[in-house]
Amino acid sequence: MRNDVSQAPFQTSQEAVSWITGLISFGIRPGLERMKELAKRLGHPERRLKFIHVAGTNGKGSTCAFLSSVLRRCGYAVGTFTSPYLTRYADRIQLNGEPIPDGELLSIANKVRLIADDIARTELGSPTMFEVTTAIALEYFAKSAYPDFVVWETGLGGKSDCTNIVTPIVSVITNIGHDHTDILGGTLEQIAGEKAGIIKPGVPVVCAETNPDIAALLERAAREKKSTFYLIGREYKGEILENSRDKLVFRFEGPFLAMEPIRLSLIGAHQAKNAAAAMMTLEVLRQYYAAILEEDDVKAGFAEAAWPGRMETLEIGGRTLLLDGAHNPEGAESLARALQDLFGWQKLHFMAGMLSNKNHSGYLWHILPIVDTLIVSEPDFRKKMDADALARVAEQLKRERGKPDLRILVEPDWKQALQRLLDMTGERDLAVVSGTLYLISDVRSWLLNGKTGEKGW
Repeated sequence: MRNDVSQAPFQTSQEAVSWITGLISFGIRPGLERMKELAKRLGHPERRLKFIHVAGTNGKGSTCAFLSSVLRRCGYAVGTFTSPYLTRYADRIQLNGEPIPDGELLSIANKVRLIADDIARTELGSPTMFEVTTAIALEYFAKSAYPDFVVWETGLGGKSDCTNIVTPIVSVITNIGHDHTDILGGTLEQIAGEKAGIIKPGVPVVCAETNPDIAALLERAAREKKSTFYLIGREYKGEILENSRDKLVFRFEGPFLAMEPIRLSLIGAHQAKNAAAAMMTLEVLRQYYAAILEEDDVKAGFAEAAWPGRMETLEIGGRTLLLDGAHNPEGAESLARALQDLFGWQKLHFMAGMLSNKNHSGYLWHILPIVDTLIVSEPDFRKKMDADALARVAEQLKRERGKPDLRILVEPDWKQALQRLLDMTGERDLAVVSGTLYLISDVRSWLLNGKTGEKGW
């Protein structure tokens, strides 16, 4: 696909990305009407591809990383669509681990821009940033990249998320937790109903939800669609054999096979559940679609899978700094458990920055009991939570959790907060940066490359 550059809206991929990210001003507008119109005008690229559709509150990114890595190692061409992005916009649309080339991004963005502008003049209104990005990914995969499989991560929710325009060959629901409650609903049942929206008639479902009531709700939705439902702890299991700060080893047991040992580079006991869900999904591909998955390749793919910003450790001047994008109560609970399981410290210094629409008290409830110093900061992103307001939440919980010796420091500038964190961390201490991935993106890029990340949803 090539446009006449002299007549195109954009001359460079940077101009295209600026337009796309500028559409964020239209916000989040759940619903499929604009996405369906985009797909129609592009000739329905979504009908040409085999999707593995992944939804859930936590663990989506890690599960996608496992699936993409194993399928690539087994010799398949794999498209991967994820969000948000930590480093640069193109990272969210990948073929075999490589971002969409600038030339392809420019060409497709020019095509989509013309369609989007035309739709904006209708009663549907302008497509959002995420809708345009989804359309670009579909067009790239269907007409330029030609992957065997597309690992397709839901942006928000499921039923009304624009990624739900696809009919996958397998659906994956990692778990249900309290996140995006302002959009998806305030109860787990409401959120589960939204996530269950990715279940399509007759398409098998792999589920890693461990709450029996919520799992039953999801299974009822699958039964209504006559979709086979594979539930963790029942149809398949992931038993941890070794759990350390260097690796996680587990045994998979499912209805079709058992495999051990499977080694992961991603650490934390919660990753065994994500990897088991990925393994069950791979088994569905093997049994339903005759995918060729040799055991040695499967194990190598799991071992090689990486997902930056999730329990990622960096050594900075002889001190250990851990980055993790936990940003809701369930994620914070997993992080706190992993820190206690895998790390020892004399003092734990914790830097956090959040968005304003998150469950701040639920997040901090799990974190504060293990922390000696909390540095509250602000991400360089829209809808950021004011540092002073977050500190007030922390002060209240400090009293409720019986932590009179906890130090709470407020530093809105994240660079200065990071420097304070590093300055106070001794060689026997542990430093952690957590909260929104938009903060993790900047901190990670600053430490590794000396510049802030592009980051975005």
